[in-house]
Amino acid sequence: MDRAKRIPESGVEFLSGNEAVARGAWEYGVHFASAYPGTPSTEILEAIGESYPEIGSQWAPNEKVALETVAGASFGGARALTAMKHVGLNVAADPLFTLSYIGATGGVVIVSADDPGMHSSQNEQDNRNIARAAKVPMLEPADSNEAKLMVGEALEISERFDAPVMLRLTTRISHSKSLVELGPRRAVEVKGYERNIQKRVPIPAHARKLHSRVEKRMLELEEYGDGSPFNRIEKGDPSLGIVTSGISYQYVKEVLPSASVLKLGMTNPLPWKLIERFIESVEKLVVVEEGDPYLQEQIRARFLIPVEGKERIPIEGELEPGIVRRGLGEGDPAQTPFVRAEVPARPPALCPGCPHRGAFYALSKIKASSTGDIGCYTLGLMPPHEALETVICMGGAVTVLNGLEKAVGREATGKLVAAIGDSTFIHSGITGLIDMVYNGGTGTVMIMDNGITAMTGGQQHPATGFDLRGEPAPRVDFEQLCRACGVKHVRTVDPHDLQEMEKALREELSREEPSVIITRRPCIMIGKPSGRAVARLDPEKCVSCRACMRVGCPAISFVDEKPEISGLLCYPDCNLCVQVCPTGALSKDMEGAR
Repeated sequence: MDRAKRIPESGVEFLSGNEAVARGAWEYGVHFASAYPGTPSTEILEAIGESYPEIGSQWAPNEKVALETVAGASFGGARALTAMKHVGLNVAADPLFTLSYIGATGGVVIVSADDPGMHSSQNEQDNRNIARAAKVPMLEPADSNEAKLMVGEALEISERFDAPVMLRLTTRISHSKSLVELGPRRAVEVKGYERNIQKRVPIPAHARKLHSRVEKRMLELEEYGDGSPFNRIEKGDPSLGIVTSGISYQYVKEVLPSASVLKLGMTNPLPWKLIERFIESVEKLVVVEEGDPYLQEQIRARFLIPVEGKERIPIEGELEPGIVRRGLGEGDPAQTPFVRAEVPARPPALCPGCPHRGAFYALSKIKASSTGDIGCYTLGLMPPHEALETVICMGGAVTVLNGLEKAVGREATGKLVAAIGDSTFIHSGITGLIDMVYNGGTGTVMIMDNGITAMTGGQQHPATGFDLRGEPAPRVDFEQLCRACGVKHVRTVDPHDLQEMEKALREELSREEPSVIITRRPCIMIGKPSGRAVARLDPEKCVSCRACMRVGCPAISFVDEKPEISGLLCYPDCNLCVQVCPTGALSKDMEGAR
């Protein structure tokens, strides 16, 4: 079914913040969009690809490539949008800071989705600081409708002030749903490309002039912000004035509906005249913001007045009404309607049938381990495998292993492989492999190819053979690519073949030169099971040795000193537990499944 035909041009829809951004891109005439998937931003490009074919959209190998491609589209006069999670903006920081100087011909929107509370991230950075450092205007929506409207506002600001514009979401805005007013798509012409060397080639002589223009632009944007409809004073009890933005505004209005509130929707640059008027209208000032004391510190430094904020509101984690209520000392915190659900603890685990399980089992069996990366396979650190020891960032598995060898020698790292996924290898692992080969490293890289970007829900990438919309596309050949990088020993194994997996690891770890093992089996989200074969137990043969539990499969539990297999969870094409059972007590009719 063509979802695009079902999207109305008017009315009201219940949309998530991510869906609303996609809708805004369509309504306000965006011509091109590119992104790399990353929670909580992933659904923006997915929604564009599924519902808005008028927008040319594509997955990029990484966020840097996405932003650079968007910049090129802007140079050609097209309105363009890119989206990424907060750490993705670190990858795109190189073009971002220079694009701030160069500016935009067609409007450029850079969506940064921060993750307070680290629901699916390795850090809790606040990208308001990046907007300030890069000297780019930034907008922050407080609900889905504002997310849609701010896409249009960002495009207008971008073209009026010749600047890329950041639209900062957070997890709660990205994934929560609220009512959005829909409108038709605006016809916006692509302006076309005009050669402009002094603007788009920032050699020092040009860049100095561009920098002066950026500083002037920030002053003009400050004036603009003072009159922006997204920055407003909501008058109330003057005894307490609260400055807030984003999702925090909703919590403040729920906890203190009668307070005087300064709601900031444009938070870089700050609208200083508006803030000054608000300060003069209240007796006491408190800042309620999620993350760093971004607003608090700037207001305190600007006006040299006591401004409370992080003394009351935590700097760590997500906010919610109860936290805000306690921070503001208002009433009984137990009265807040927000109640955390009491659910049993559920440690994260690889899915039943996950192809990564066999690789980590084999690693742990030979008492080896790995430097890890960002993806499902990060769960290799969990018991019972405990076969992953480091994680920094996308692509870091390869470079960390190489650096460890430089520091402590091959003898100390001979039992480590670099475990990296297929999408992540394309994102930023290739250059690390080139570095390892070029600089004499001898490590083994294990590319865990499950044929999809699995951690973020199953997105295509350049090695899957399909594009964003599921259409056939050229496919990167990992074997040829690794050989082109200079690796002589490249082998591909099925990670569900434990004997072959163990053999490959032993042989490649013993080499005194770089090698690559590609573990290839589809993620269960895209693989097609060949039947409903379920592992079965012969209790007469079972000696309760618990070898099957060392596989770490959620489908296996131990009841009354015997393994019990869940027929709902057992994946038909996986027989790891059968392979590890020393007595033959577990069996699976794999042929019958086919």
